[in-house]
Order: sequence, then C-alpha cells, then structure tokens
Amino acid sequence: MAELDASKLKVTLSEKKSKLLDNDKLVFGRSFTDHMLSIEWTEAEGWAAPEIKPYGPLVLDPSCCVFHYAFELFEGMKAYKDAKGNIRIFRPDMNMIRMNKSAERICLPKFDGAVLTDLIGKLIKIDERFIPEGQGFSLYIRPTLIGTTAGVGVHHPDRALLYVILSPVGPYYATGFKAVSLEATDYATRAWPGGVGDKKLGANYAPCILPQLEAEKRGYQQNLWLFGPNNNVTEVGSMNVFFVFKNPQNNKNELVTAPLDGTILEGVTRDSILKLARERLNPDEWEVNERYYSINEVAEKAEKGQLVEAFGSGTAAVVSPIKKIGWKGSDIDVPLLEDKEYGQLTKTVQQWIMDIQYGIDEHPWSHVIA
Repeated sequence: MAELDASKLKVTLSEKKSKLLDNDKLVFGRSFTDHMLSIEWTEAEGWAAPEIKPYGPLVLDPSCCVFHYAFELFEGMKAYKDAKGNIRIFRPDMNMIRMNKSAERICLPKFDGAVLTDLIGKLIKIDERFIPEGQGFSLYIRPTLIGTTAGVGVHHPDRALLYVILSPVGPYYATGFKAVSLEATDYATRAWPGGVGDKKLGANYAPCILPQLEAEKRGYQQNLWLFGPNNNVTEVGSMNVFFVFKNPQNNKNELVTAPLDGTILEGVTRDSILKLARERLNPDEWEVNERYYSINEVAEKAEKGQLVEAFGSGTAAVVSPIKKIGWKGSDIDVPLLEDKEYGQLTKTVQQWIMDIQYGIDEHPWSHVIA
C-alpha cells in the first residue's frame, strides 16, 4: 500500500492571480490563496500522488460519510515571513503528531508528518506572495482530512481526502489586538472524559456555536468552558487559557492552566508557553503549574486582590489578553497594566512566541521552508 510520497507531486498552476488585500482588509479565514494541496487515499491502494492545483470547490457524492457521520478533522498552522524574507512555520512537527492522533481516533488514514510538512512548504512557496508583512500578520494553514466513502451506513471509511488551503490573516478576534471578554459557561459542556475533546475534530466545534452566540448577546467574545460539580476551568472555545495568581504564602506568582486529562485540546502554543515559562521565569518568583482550578477560585482570588492577569493561547489567537469574565450575572475583572490592553506576563509571553515565529529569536521551533 502506497505511503505519502512528496516526490510524486504534480503541480498545476492557476491561470489567474487574485488581488492581494491590504492588511487592514484581512478578515480571519475569509480570503484564500490561488492554490491548494489535494491528496486522495483508498484502503486498497494507499496514498495517491499529491497534487497542487488551483483553489476551487470539492466534488463529493451526497452520501459521503463526512456529511453524515462527521469523519472530519483539521489542523491550524501559520507561516510567517521574517526580516530577511525567509518563510517560517512554528513547530509543524507538533501539528502533524496531533493530526495523526485525530485521524487514528476516527479511523482515517495516518501519514508521514515530515512528508506532509514538505508538501505544505511547496504549496506555500507557490503562493508566497500572499504572506502579509508585519508582526501579527501571517498565512494561516488549514490541513483537513475527510472521509469520502459513498453510502449511508455507519462503518469505517475506505476512502479519504487530505487537502490543505491557505489564508492570509491578521488578528483572530474582531477586537484586534485588544483584550477580550469571556462568559464562564456551566449550562453546556464542551467535552467529557473519555471523549474526543483533546482531538481537533470538526464535531467538537459545531455544538459550541449556540452558547457562543448566547454569550455574544451579553457582550462577550467567547465562552470560558467549565466542567464538573466544582465548575473547573477547562479552556476557551478557540484557545487554551492561563491565569496568574499571587500566592500570599510564599509571595510568588503562579502561572496556572488546566491539565491535559483528555478533555482539553493539546495546544501547540499552550505547550510552548509552558516550556518557555519554565525555562525563562525566575523560580524564586514564579511557579508554573498544570492543575485543576475552578471559576470560584478565580472569583475568590479576584476579590482578595490575588488575581494578577489572564490570557488565552492558540495558533489563531497566538496570545490574547483577557479583561473580564462573566459569571453568575456579574463580571470578574482581570487587572491590566495602566492604559494597556494586557498584563505584564501576557505581553512578555506574546513577545517570546512572536520573536520565535518571525525569526527574531533563532530557535529550533522555527522551521524554515527551503
């Protein structure tokens, strides 16, 4: 059975060139480049030859299992252009590992992540002109894998399609680079233990939209998902979440995020922040913990002046400061620096990540496309 093979790549260039949008006209995920990567798979023959071709509609049978039984997964990555004109991707090996985990969970084919990364690089080089200049702007990469077996009936797919599209983007939230407001949500649940909350499946996202719309009606951008009888904090709809608490017993600051227990997405940016914080923050002044904590703990620490700051993290949002959290009819106010839209660690962490992404900090996490 054929493995994924970049040497078999076929390239068909588009006859037209789309007009580039100015940075201030970029709406996240609404405009796309001229080309896409497409690779078919069958259980009988394995992976077909990869193809880069003009961006366009997919032709699928109406009975395809992706439509009826949600055989679908995706990843989110970004390409950046550094000051020397090099194209960089941030930790693509992590995305490939997570994508294969998602594929295995829903019986879709696995693949060689290094080969797909190479193919994505070739696609990006063809559409390089779409990469917007400036920090905070990038080319969003959306690898997607779907089951394409035709026929209504619940069984594992024997056909699949892996494709990759690219989108020039700026800030994820409509608020731009400003702090966001969240609504702590306990009346609906994003994920359960033993489920697929740690996989990047499309089926995880659609059920979250109604609570998000409800939160927006009350003036909040996203839901802060809670779980269990203690209302433990898990994550935000589009990002992992971190809080900074002051520990009055040892006078240290604690950077805390929920543990990976199978209900929380294994965020690449989350993992990066934890590793960098443990390397770079002074242990005499800081603790970095992955532990359970409840919205009640957040509220109590806010009342006592022990809530220092909060932020979210994700490929799309990068690092997003949080200014308030709605809970039980009132707001928990999160401190921000005077006349700023962020806390001190939030800004520091954001700069750590962006310096690596844009090649300012030459770091092994930054993959340069040759």
